[in-house]
Order: sequence, then C-alpha cells, then structure tokens
Amino acid sequence: MRDGGFVLHYQPIVDITRGKVIACEALVRWPDAPVGAHMPDSFIPLAEETRLIVPLGDWILREALASMGAWNASGLELDYISVNISAVQLAQPDFPNRLIALLQESGVPGRQLQIELTENVLMRDIELCTWVLMHLREHGIRVAIDDFGTGYSSLSYLKQLPIDNLKIDRSFVRDILGDANDRAIAAAVIGLARTLGLDTIAEGIETREQQDLLAQIGCDKVQGYLHSKPVPADAFAVFATATRPWRDDPGDGVAGMIPHRDPVRPRWPAIAPDRLA
Repeated sequence: MRDGGFVLHYQPIVDITRGKVIACEALVRWPDAPVGAHMPDSFIPLAEETRLIVPLGDWILREALASMGAWNASGLELDYISVNISAVQLAQPDFPNRLIALLQESGVPGRQLQIELTENVLMRDIELCTWVLMHLREHGIRVAIDDFGTGYSSLSYLKQLPIDNLKIDRSFVRDILGDANDRAIAAAVIGLARTLGLDTIAEGIETREQQDLLAQIGCDKVQGYLHSKPVPADAFAVFATATRPWRDDPGDGVAGMIPHRDPVRPRWPAIAPDRLA
C-alpha cells in the first residue's frame, strides 16, 4: 500500500429494465504481485490472516469513495458503489466509526455506498452484525449479501438485518441454461427477495441467454463479463457514460449496451470488455 502496489478496478452493475449502468463493485487488484497472486482470492486470505486486511480495507474504502466523489462531480449518475467487507474488518470495535469518518471525508452521501458481506461473515456474530449494520443504516449505507445461497443455511437473519440486495452467486448462474436445479434455486432466491422487499443482482453473467432467462424469472439487475470485466476508474466512467438503453435489433441481430451515437447513424455493437482494459 505504501508503494502504491494495489489498484482498484470497477465492474458495472446493470439494470436491464432501466437499460443503464446503475452502480459498480470495487475490486482490488495487485498488478505486481508474485506469479499466481494477482487476484483477490490469492492475497485476501493472507491479508485476513495477518490482519493487514484492516489497513487494506480502509484504503479500498477511501479509494472507492474518492472515485464515487469524482464521478458525482463529473455528472455521472450512479445509485451506489459496492465494497466488500471481511469478517476481520467487521469485528474491529471502531469499524463503523472509521467507515463513517471515511464517508464524511469523501463527501459522498451514505446512500451511495453499499457494503457487501457473505452469509458466513454475518453468522459469525449475528448480534454484533446487527448492531454494526443498524448503526451504518442510520447514515444511509446500503447492505448486500454476497454469494447468497452458498453459505449459512438459516434465513432468520434476513428479517433481523437492514439488507437491501441479495447477490445470486455465479455458481447458480453458470449452468442455469441447462440445469433445472440452478434455475429453481435462482427463482427461489428472486421470489424470496421480492417477498421481503429486496433487490436481487445476478453475478457472473457471461451470455445474453443467461441474462434473458434470469429476466424471465424476475431478476432485472446483473453483473458480469457480458457487459464488462472489472476495469480502471476512467474506463468504467467511459463505459457508464457511453451506453444507452438496451434493446434488440431484429435488423442486424445486435443487442446490448450500445454507445451513444447520432440516431441516424448505424448502431454499433456492444462494447467488448477487452476494449476497456
């Protein structure tokens, strides 16, 4: 962190009914890491074990909020930016006060920050989580349950905690076209969320067919390589501002988030993720 070795990339969250990028998830990367350790799955567990996740988590929050503040100032309208929080961070007695201080320092409204927690993190100490999340809710901060359906099996916490979003894990999305069980699980999560007044976001969307099926069963917010891989802040801003509402084009078969162009000119194909790297 002292040497600027970590960077944040941002992956769009798309509302397919509104036809626009509405938010993003901030994801940390270590470009100059040893071979095999570039991705978070490799270095985050070590950071948690050594408790370096606490200063790293503060850096991620500060950088993510700075990006959000810059996008606000530029006129880019986003509902929120989402940041993952680990069990080690959540267990720090001063975590909520530090987070609120970072939020106030950034000038970003609380409603534009969402924290993501897994079910396993929540269930380590449900009373502590309830207190922390209620405190953060007083400042407008949103909460999402990440990888929903893969962790703790009890659903009682859903009625105790101030939760806004359930994120359908990519393991249920990957084979959803050919696996009836995955479709049933996704439909059950979407139905449960709707009954509780929560939103659902499907992760790991890679094909239009996956997205269409999820839309049919009621999931209207998606995240995945179909739209964009995680990209640096400037590339994210370009993607988010250069797209217009989604629609099928029976004339040329092109469908997707399409760059703004003069309407008399031909439509352009969806922005390919590798063009944004």
